[in-house]
Amino acid sequence: MTTLKALGSTAIAAALLSSTPGTSQQGPADLVFRNGRVYTANDQSPRAEAVALKADKIVFVGNNDGANRLIGPSTRVIDLNGATVLPGLTDAHVHLSGVGAREMNLNLEGANTLEDFLARVKARVDQTRPGQWVTGRGWIETFWKPPVFPTRQDLDRIAPNHPVYLTRADGHASVVNTAALRLAAITRSSVAPEGGAINKDPQGEPTGMLIDRAQGLVGRLVPAATDAELDEQILRGAQREIELGWTQIHEAGSSWATVERLRRLYREGKLKLRIYQSIRGPGADVDSLIARGASVGEFGGRLTIRTIKVTIDGALGSRGAALLAPYSDDPKNTGLITADTVAFKAMLLGALRNGIQVETHAIGDRGNRLMLDLYERTMQAVPPDQRKVAEPRWRDEHTQIVAPVDIPRFKQLGIIPSMQPSHAIGDLYFAPARLGLDRLKGAYAWQSFLKLGLPVAGGSDAPVERGEPLIEFYAAVTRKDLLGRSGEGWHPEERVTRPQALKMFTLWPAFAAFEEAHRGTIAVGKQADLTIFDQDIMQVPAANILKTKTLYTVINGEIVYSAGR
Repeated sequence: MTTLKALGSTAIAAALLSSTPGTSQQGPADLVFRNGRVYTANDQSPRAEAVALKADKIVFVGNNDGANRLIGPSTRVIDLNGATVLPGLTDAHVHLSGVGAREMNLNLEGANTLEDFLARVKARVDQTRPGQWVTGRGWIETFWKPPVFPTRQDLDRIAPNHPVYLTRADGHASVVNTAALRLAAITRSSVAPEGGAINKDPQGEPTGMLIDRAQGLVGRLVPAATDAELDEQILRGAQREIELGWTQIHEAGSSWATVERLRRLYREGKLKLRIYQSIRGPGADVDSLIARGASVGEFGGRLTIRTIKVTIDGALGSRGAALLAPYSDDPKNTGLITADTVAFKAMLLGALRNGIQVETHAIGDRGNRLMLDLYERTMQAVPPDQRKVAEPRWRDEHTQIVAPVDIPRFKQLGIIPSMQPSHAIGDLYFAPARLGLDRLKGAYAWQSFLKLGLPVAGGSDAPVERGEPLIEFYAAVTRKDLLGRSGEGWHPEERVTRPQALKMFTLWPAFAAFEEAHRGTIAVGKQADLTIFDQDIMQVPAANILKTKTLYTVINGEIVYSAGR
């Protein structure tokens, strides 16, 4: 597998191009940014003060004088007055429709007490006709006192006449009220589907909490979104990403139906955001992807479909992450394996032979070990000379809790850890209770993976988290919560440097998408994607990172967001 050292040689090649600004330029540039603090993510040529773009490519990186020579009568010139220019940021793990749906529906994010949570739900209930569903997402009980799951009885008090279905922030658990349980015919004798759990009280009655696959028992009854609403979810989500400074997202699992919807929205000129799309499996959709092969760079490089997404276990907060030993705060529980491992094994063989990337959601140490075992057996069964792509760049999404003995296996197998820094600062409040201090040694181990020479692709997992690049950057470099607090056993040595954090959201996601030759650094000939902030996040005090604002987002040479617009 290509390591950080090898990626450095890619940066050297880019630097050679960018050191000769006239070589790829015929005539004036279309757009020049000057008087900026330019961070290229290129170790050989890390700083500049101006960037010039023509059409969809970068044509100059260097000083103001060099950029000024490319200004013609039609060139748009923007004086940045010291603002910070970065390679276009990439969120390497996000659920775009979920972000849009959160914006459209009842958003329970930030409900820091049970009372606040219930008040928000009641406000929506009061606006909804009796008998109609009330749905929402974003609650997380770990900030409440006491930090316990809500119950159906809590919801019954405020919504006796509406079925209610409210999904936890991580998407791996939902709480429902009695009306919803009745519609789904869930009783004390109900058995959860494999890979799920129906939580019950000491008397054996359902509490209203449904974990992982058990959510579908009620979720299937919630009225489906209309076509117009599905479009709006994507467009609202994409607009939010662009306004935050993201130029590309890696969409973590959807269907061919969603791909066709994206294609239509691109054709209609409604989407500007780059999307690296994965198809959720195992199943018929991924069988189709394996048979068809990858589709790379549709719509001017904005849409690529070449990856399969599989979920192998649940989430830590809802105690569904698969652990090697029981939860410290739930000694009878070791979490859930949610994947059909028989189908998973067959799918992996077909994917490796046919050049399809695989990314697997694995959070617990048992989930991560099973993922590594399955990947290893597949790679042994299909040697490089029998693969369409010799270096498959398979990924582990989240990589949250890994037994320390298993960390070197990522390097041995060439597995890319795709990690979300905000999970660490959010989980800070409950991970010690779930795991105990010893297991935190392998938790959110960003620096341990980097020291092995592995690129860590950084993401947000929105709408599980807020999805803001500056929160992710801050979390990566401080390993503290948004108030600057840490906790016992939180291993500050695993935080990353600011240059490393920059690459987590630029060069290394590009590598994880086979795109490092085209994006991920600011260099002549690369795609003209830039993110421009008002403060220098590479230098300002850490707390000021969170106060930074997006000034411009540039995709394919087009300013798609301007704070002054």
